[in-house]
Amino acid sequence: MNVPLLDLKLQYASIKDECLKATEAIYDSQYFILGPHVEALESEISAYCGTRYAVGVSSGTDALLLSLMAAGIGPGDRVVTSPYTFFATAGAIARVGAIPVFTDIDSETYNMSPESLNRVVEKMPADEKRSVRAIMPVHLYGQCADMDEIAMIAQQHDWLIIEDAAQAIGAEYKGKRAGSLGDFGCFSFFPSKNLGGFGDGGIVTTNSKHFYDMLVILRVHGGHPKYYHKYIGGNFRLDALQAAIVSVKLKHLDNWTAARQANAQRYRQMFDAEGLSDYIKAPMEKHDRHIYNQFVIEIPSGRAELKGFLLKNNIGCEIYYPVPLHLQECFSYLGCKAGEFPNAEHAAKHTLAIPVFPELTTQQQAYVVEKIKNFRDGNP
Repeated sequence: MNVPLLDLKLQYASIKDECLKATEAIYDSQYFILGPHVEALESEISAYCGTRYAVGVSSGTDALLLSLMAAGIGPGDRVVTSPYTFFATAGAIARVGAIPVFTDIDSETYNMSPESLNRVVEKMPADEKRSVRAIMPVHLYGQCADMDEIAMIAQQHDWLIIEDAAQAIGAEYKGKRAGSLGDFGCFSFFPSKNLGGFGDGGIVTTNSKHFYDMLVILRVHGGHPKYYHKYIGGNFRLDALQAAIVSVKLKHLDNWTAARQANAQRYRQMFDAEGLSDYIKAPMEKHDRHIYNQFVIEIPSGRAELKGFLLKNNIGCEIYYPVPLHLQECFSYLGCKAGEFPNAEHAAKHTLAIPVFPELTTQQQAYVVEKIKNFRDGNP
């Protein structure tokens, strides 16, 4: 049996006619950059996330970068974030000249730990603390971080919150959607995301009219009106083809999310039935609506061997973030040491993503669980 980590061909087959109709309208119009399709998607996403505004951009990475620029964060400033995430989170901070400050993750959710955040803030020298401008929590794998505690710390110090919600479109925290929990919400439409385009794309949500205006201006090189530049921005525009595809997919997103959630629960039932619950640590559902961008398990040892075994048996799997950001060579100038963020380092060594995409069948899931059990028991 073949079980891919993700099968976008199945998804496309179910919406092919809608996609072709939407893109054909753009071909006929020859209006490819920004324009009415992007504006329509911005309205749809702001409504979906429960925010006043949304600004379509060129990628999830550029959503982070543009948000930092709109907030006026630059050289000498500091931004607190997680070391266990995709590189773009801290990379965007460094690209504007700011300094990433890492804090450890919660061992159960893999999201930013408020307790660790408090410790980092308390130990920070006064001059460094004054230079912090924002906290950038990551809603990893489809579940929101503990935003009440994070927001309380941000409010105490008058820091902004920039949500890295690239993996969390539709996730909820106490009834509020990801992207509405801070000053900026940054999303990715990379094809493998729960809501993906046919190429790169992203969007920024906000409730601030000031930040919205800055995002719109900086998205087109800082020109306002055209050819008049008070600010230096960049080319962060979303193209109409990606907007049209994402609009088509958005109509199906809640159904796909429900299927992912059902697959996640089925895994748990199968782990229990096969006596694997003491061996596998399944994802924790701490908050209202986990959307399962990935289904990430944790095992006590032999992660690389398990991955190889699953791949040998035609089961797609992936190690996300094997090297935490504080140990990446390019961030060595920050002076972080191994052992400084133990939960992040543990997750980097022991976690593995297995298939959870909406079209995954019960038979495929049973095969995945069977092979994991075979590996544990030493029965290839």
